[in-house]
Amino acid sequence: MPAVEKPVLLLTCGDPAGIGPEVVVKAWDATPAHARARLRVVADAGMLADALTTRAGLPQPRIESIASDDPRESTPDRLLVIEPGSGRQDVAAGDVAIPPRVAAGLVSAAGGASAAAAVETAARLVREGLARGIVTGPLHKAALHAAGIEVPGHTEMLARACGLPDSAVSMMLWLPLPAETADRRAGLGVVHVTLHESLSCAVARLTTEGIVQASMRLAGLLASLLGRSPRIAVAALNPHAGESGLFGDEESRLIAPAVRRLTVAGIDATGPLPADTLFLRASRGEFDGVVAQYHDQGHIPIKLLGMHRAVNITLGLPLVRTSVAHGTAFDIVGTGLADPASMLAAIDAAVVLIEAGWPGQPRATAAVASET
Repeated sequence: MPAVEKPVLLLTCGDPAGIGPEVVVKAWDATPAHARARLRVVADAGMLADALTTRAGLPQPRIESIASDDPRESTPDRLLVIEPGSGRQDVAAGDVAIPPRVAAGLVSAAGGASAAAAVETAARLVREGLARGIVTGPLHKAALHAAGIEVPGHTEMLARACGLPDSAVSMMLWLPLPAETADRRAGLGVVHVTLHESLSCAVARLTTEGIVQASMRLAGLLASLLGRSPRIAVAALNPHAGESGLFGDEESRLIAPAVRRLTVAGIDATGPLPADTLFLRASRGEFDGVVAQYHDQGHIPIKLLGMHRAVNITLGLPLVRTSVAHGTAFDIVGTGLADPASMLAAIDAAVVLIEAGWPGQPRATAAVASET
C-alpha cells in the first residue's frame, strides 16, 4: 500500500515583537511532530532571520523560503517558511511587501499588521486545501488596533476569515495530561461561553442558547478525542451558584435551562455548579470538560493547573486551530527565557485533532430542542 502523505501544519509567530518567534523556533527544533506532519512557518523570512541573530538561546536552523504547495518534509535543521500573501493569484512572485523592521518588546502597528497577515494567509491556505491546520503564536491586541485591525483576538479573526460571525465559534483551553502519560488524547477541556470582552459585557451577553452551543462544541470535540461521550460540567455564574437566587438569578433563568436541553439531547451534562469547587473536582478526573461562562472563570484555574501545558483551541471553525495559552511577554523578549512548552503542546494537540478527523461531524451533534 502507498504511504499516507503527512498533513501540512502551519505555524504562525504572532506579534514579531514578542516571544512568538522564539517559541516557534525552539518548538520547531524540539517537536517530534515532524514524524507525523509536515510543518511550515507562515512568516516573513527576514523577521525570523533577525530573531535568530539577535535573540539569545535560540537554535540555528537554516531558513528556507518555500512555495505554499511545496511537498517536502520538515526537519528540525531546516526552518521552512511560507511568506504571508504567497500563493495568492493577485500577487506576482517577488511582489510580497517586506514589512518594516519591528522593534522587539514594543507595541507597533507594523507588529500587528505582520501578525494579522500571517494568520490570514494561514487560514486561506487551509481553506484552499494546502494545509490541514494552524498553530498560532501570541498576538498583542493593542498592536492589532494600532494597525487598524479591529478584532479582539485570534478567535474572532479566524471566524471572520472563514466567513462566520463571532457567535459561531468558541474559545477552549485544553490541558493535556503530563507528557509522561501514555494517553495523548486524555486531558481536561474548558470552553468559554463568551469571548474577549469586559466582564460586564460578557454577563450581559449570556444566553441559554449561547451556553448550549458552546457546550455542544465542547462535547463534540471531546467525543472525537476520547472516543466516548464526555462528562460535561456547566459552571454557575454567581458565587455559590446563586444561593437559590440570593446572589443572582442567572443560574435558574439561563444556565439550568441550558443544562436540561443538553441532557435531553443525550449529553452527559451537570450543573450549574459553583465554580470555586468545580475546577477542583474536574482536576481530579470527575469531568472531562467544563463550560465556563466568561474568560477568567476558565483561564485562571487552567493556568494554575498547568500554564505551560495548556493549549488554546478554537471550536466551530471548519479547520483545526490551536495556540499557545500565554501572551507576547514583551518583558522577556530576547533574554533566552521564553518557554516553548505551550507551543510544543499546541503542535501536538493540532496533530492529534487532525489524526482524529477533526473538524468533522462530531459525535455529539444531535439537535438540541428549545424548551417550551
